Amino acid sequence: MGTDEIREKYLDFFKKKGHIEITPSPLVIDSDPTTLFTSSGMQQLAPYLKGEKHDIQPSIRMQDLDEVADNRHFSFFEMLGNWSLGDYFKKDQLGFVWEFYTKELGLPPEKLYVSVFGGGGGVPKDTESFEIWKKIGVSESHIHFYDAEKNWWSRAGTPDQMPPGEIGGPDSKLGFYAVPKN
Repeated sequence: MGTDEIREKYLDFFKKKGHIEITPSPLVIDSDPTTLFTSSGMQQLAPYLKGEKHDIQPSIRMQDLDEVADNRHFSFFEMLGNWSLGDYFKKDQLGFVWEFYTKELGLPPEKLYVSVFGGGGGVPKDTESFEIWKKIGVSESHIHFYDAEKNWWSRAGTPDQMPPGEIGGPDSKLGFYAVPKN
């Protein structure tokens, strides 16, 4: 399955869930003088802070150039994003992610692992996501807790580095275990 097919499956999946596709913004956003490049799929959502929106957003990352070309860091990529701005929360979102990976993409559930925020920086451990992943059917041995260095998103970094009012929070990631071919 190629990237074009994955992109179409992703868009179709979330349209069926009632989401609306929004047009990607350019890598350089004229309307935001605070940033040089679009570095995430959420930056250009400011005009869309009502309802459910999702996008496939070209993004460029410069803050971790020394890590580019490992198994998960790129300087330019398309970020598949879906956003619930007040409509639903973790239970539905984690269920959607699991359904997309296992049903739409056909990835075997026994090869999927998830991470959950383990607490830190004055923010408690995310036991709610842990319980939701278990209820979805993820084996406890496939759920891993990580601290803010690995499982926290914000432009400033970890919770203790965030200025007042900065948007950010714990995240939960899903990964596929693949054995390299010899």
